[in-house]
Formats: sequence, C-alpha cells, structure tokens
Amino acid sequence: MSDDKDDRGFRVTDRRRFADSGEARDPAAADAPSPPEQEASRSGPEAHHAGGEMPSEDEEPVTFGTFILGLSTQALFHLGDVANPATGRVERDLVAAKHLIDILGILREKTRGNVDEVEEGLLESMLYDLRMRYVALVRTGPKEGT
Repeated sequence: MSDDKDDRGFRVTDRRRFADSGEARDPAAADAPSPPEQEASRSGPEAHHAGGEMPSEDEEPVTFGTFILGLSTQALFHLGDVANPATGRVERDLVAAKHLIDILGILREKTRGNVDEVEEGLLESMLYDLRMRYVALVRTGPKEGT
C-alpha cells in the first residue's frame, strides 16, 4: 500500500486556552499551522492518547481482568453498593445495573474458551455475585430514601 492516505486525512488544531502545564497559551500560536516534522512525530501511538501524551509508567494497561472489574464496579454503583464519588450519596438504578450484568453475561458467553482460568474465574464470580445482589434488591423492593 502507498502512503496516499496521508494526503486525504484531516487536521486537528488544539484551541485550548491553557497548556498541559497550566500556563496560558498564545491565541495566535494556536491558529498557526504546526511544522510538518511536529505533525509527523504525532502520528505514532502517542497521538491516540488524550492530550497527545503517552500514559505514565505507573498506569496499568487495560487487560480483560481490569475491564471486567471496571464493568462490575459500575454495576455495583448502580446497585447502590458504591456511593457516587461526585455527590457522596448512594444512588440506585436497577435498570442500568441489569444492563451491565447482561453485558458481563454476554462477555462470558462470547469469550468462553478464549480466556485463561484466572480471567474466567474472575468473570464467573463477579457475574454470580452481581446477579445475587440484583435479585436480592428486586425481591426486597426499593429502600426508603433511595
């Protein structure tokens, strides 16, 4: 394949008023086209990360296990087991919780035989726990004040 795609691409112009360091940017510099060598240096994987920067070394890469834990944490949030970090209040949304539990069930079915034993065990145990919590909440009905 040739590099004809480079001519047909689009250009992103950073119009933020402040730099990553917090200093105010020069408005005229934001409208000026960047030199070609700077644009070429942004075409690697670091261009796909927010802000054009690579994640720091202390950030863990997303794995199947961390993805499952993230989805289950969201489900726990909607089940009312985790407080909203913005408000500090427990909020319950059983429809959203059921949706996330169903997504985890779909992932279990679609990844069966393609994940290692640890990942499969994690998914099975999280799914079982979330389903039991959901069923208990549906049977008892909504609590007062939620």
